[in-house]
Parts: sequence; C-alpha cells; structure tokens
Amino acid sequence: MKQYDLLVKDGLLVLPYHGEVRADLAIAGGRIVAMGEGLSGADEVIDASGKVVLPGAVDAHFHIGIYRDMAVDAYEETRSSLVGGATTVLSYFRTGQHYLDKTGPYRTIFPEALAAVDGQAWTDYGFHLAPMTVEQIEEIPELVTGHGITSYKYYMFYKGFDLAANSRDARSFTMGDEYDLGHLFLIMEKLAEVQRARPDKRISLSLHCEQSELMRVFIDRVQRAGGPQNLRAYSEGRPPLTEEVAIAEAVTLAAHTGVEVNFLHLSSAQALAAAAPHRGARRETTLHHLCLDHDELDARGGLGGKVNPPVRTREHNDALWAGVADGAIDWVASDHACCMEEHKGDALWPARPGFGGTALLYPVLFSEGHLKRGLPLARIAEVASANPARAYNLWGRKGSLAVGFDADFTVLDPAVTRTVTSELLLSGQDHCPFEGVAATGWPVATVVGGRVAFRDGAVVGEPGGSYLRRG
Repeated sequence: MKQYDLLVKDGLLVLPYHGEVRADLAIAGGRIVAMGEGLSGADEVIDASGKVVLPGAVDAHFHIGIYRDMAVDAYEETRSSLVGGATTVLSYFRTGQHYLDKTGPYRTIFPEALAAVDGQAWTDYGFHLAPMTVEQIEEIPELVTGHGITSYKYYMFYKGFDLAANSRDARSFTMGDEYDLGHLFLIMEKLAEVQRARPDKRISLSLHCEQSELMRVFIDRVQRAGGPQNLRAYSEGRPPLTEEVAIAEAVTLAAHTGVEVNFLHLSSAQALAAAAPHRGARRETTLHHLCLDHDELDARGGLGGKVNPPVRTREHNDALWAGVADGAIDWVASDHACCMEEHKGDALWPARPGFGGTALLYPVLFSEGHLKRGLPLARIAEVASANPARAYNLWGRKGSLAVGFDADFTVLDPAVTRTVTSELLLSGQDHCPFEGVAATGWPVATVVGGRVAFRDGAVVGEPGGSYLRRG
C-alpha cells in the first residue's frame, strides 16, 4: 500500500535555525508529513544521496510584468525561478507607467493583475502593492482583508523628480498624487493603524531608499563631467550617500508612526551601516549587489547591468557578504525584472533598469556563500527561504522542511559546476550580467506543493502555482 505521494531518499536535509540531518522526507497531499530513516511506500521517489535538500527559496523581491505582458512574464520568469530552487515569488506591483500602464483604485486594477497571472505561474506567488495615490492608501484595510496583501512599498527616488524624463515633475510617470514625504507619512500612518487592528500579522512597508534631490545633483555633475557614461558613472550619479540620507528620512518617520519597515536591496556598506541599528526593521540585499562590480561589467561592455540602486564595487560586495554572515542582512532576493537587451540600448540614462536573476538564487548562495565564504547551509536556507517567509506572513507554510509545511523544496547537487548562460536560466530575457560566471551547486529537482516541477534542467508538466493570501 502506498502511504506517500513522494519520497526523497537519503538527502542531507537543511533545517533553518537548526542545522543539517541526513534523512528521508515524505510528502502527501502537498505537505511534508514525515522525516526519518528508512521511509518507504510512495508513488514516486527522488534519490537524493550525495545531494542537499533545501526549503524552496522565497524570492521576496520580484517584478512580474514590469516591462512585458504579465501573463507571458509570469510563465517564463517563474519558470526561471525553478532553476534556482525558488518555489515562491513575491512580486511588486504598482499603478503608473509600466506593468498595466494605468492608474485608478486597486479594487478595479489589482483583479486585472491577478487574472493575468492566474494559471501561468510555475511557483506559488503573492504581491506587494505600492499606494501611489491617497485613494489607494485608503484602500489598504480592504486590500489586507480582501486579498491578503500585508506588505506595501514606497519608492523614495520617485519623490518629486522623474529621472527617466529628466523632469522635476514625477506625476507623468507615477500617474499619482504628490509623491513626497507627506505621502510616505500617510502610508505609514495607515499601515500602523491596520497593524494595531491586526496584531496577528506583520503589516509592513518596504522601502526603496535613494534620495531623489541628491540624485539630481550627482547625476547633473556626472553628465557635465563628460566622461564615459557607463555603469561606473551610473553608480557615481546615485552614490551610497543617497541611500544613507533616504534611510535616515524613512527611519525618522517610521519611529514616529510605529510602522514595520523593510529596507530593500541595500547596495553599499554605507546603506547597511545606516539601516542595521534600527530595531524591528528587516534588511534585504540582492545577488547582484553581493557579487557584481561595475568596473568588471564595464570592461565587458554594454548596459545590461544597469539596475536601481546601482551595482557598486568589490568593497561593497564584501561588506554585504559580512552582513549576510553576521545577521545584519535578513534575506537575499533577486529583484528579478525581465528586461530585454533592446531596452538597454547604448545610452546610459534612457536605458531601462533591471534584469533577471531568480535562477541563480541557490547556485550563487551555495557557491559564493557556502563554498567560498563558509556560510553554514542552515544560514543559506534562512536568508533564501525562512527569513522572508517570516517577514511576509508565510511562515507555517513556507520557509522550512518541517512536518506540516508545504512540500516546497529543491534538491541541489553540490558537485555540479556550470557556467552561466542566458539559455541555462530558462528566462525570457536574452542576456544576463552573470554570463560567463562559473557556479558550483545547482538544483537538479525543484518541487512545488509536492509536485516535481523541474528536473534535470527542464520544467515538468504545466504551471501549477497558486496565489498566496497572507492576510
């Protein structure tokens, strides 16, 4: 008699906050139901001997449909997530230019986004929303209860200045109201109010911290200097000082309102130092801010590595890796935004920011973090899976290999070394800033909800991801 739907045999199971254990893992009904030795009786068996079994990564910073049709993007980019062992993505969405290119109340627009992604995602998925208008701020209680949206976003670098259009008025881009510190304060007040009414959930505000008025000064200075307009120039136009000042502004308002905040994609030693002391805040960095150097990318040519905040230098890479090791960084994400090479072009300032990276989550963390820097596997699982699950109200379902959790995990072969190519990543994107980098430790199977969705470099079956209500 078959007792289980799936058995993972003889793997090294990585348990966040605990350590490692060599055991079998049993799955039934989409959940993990047993862990132990000598388990048997399953419809399907994965031989994990010599391999590492990690909880499915929760890629907490994603952009489904920012530059492309949302349905196509959901299909191709969550497919890419499976390559890197991610089984849940949390995507940002806002009104204004890009995404659906419209404004209005979320009660009418957000269902359009949900409908576009429905049936197209290979991973489970959720959304963070950005209130761009006062009307949308007032919708927050309804969004929490009706759609389970417990995390929101404010882009500090949109404040009063549209950098893409070199205009003092950002409204043409945001299609919103006055997008200033007053708007930020209103969002924080509303979220703190909802938090008091819902103490069982973490209601949080995620912050893109770059100070727009200072950016204007530095960008003008870089452009007037007349040097190469490359990725080094982009970093000089948006230097770490802009992160420091924006973090200080946000911290002051957060302390007054009592809202829970998440500092997104910290890119520099200065940003981490500014964000680290604030109790209750959570801190995120990305794979590219941990690993890429603008001078090295400039030597290769092209603007594929343009992203906000900019890629910095090895000095900043090392400071952020130290933060991952000592707990100052809570989680690592990809900030995945599929952006085609044609939208990068050869002119720095008009080039679209962003690129994909979700397929590299566990390979980079295992290769660069565990093998090169000695980070324990449990710590890798914490920053890739458990900590973002805790921060965004998914713990108990996502983030661990514990009995009762969703059967979301990846089986990684620690002996496999591959050189990154665009084709390897199964993304719709036609380039990758990590191209040519060799990484050791790649998933050979990724399981979502107890179903094998990726095996030996290819997806299996059809998309089966579900929308995650977190409220």
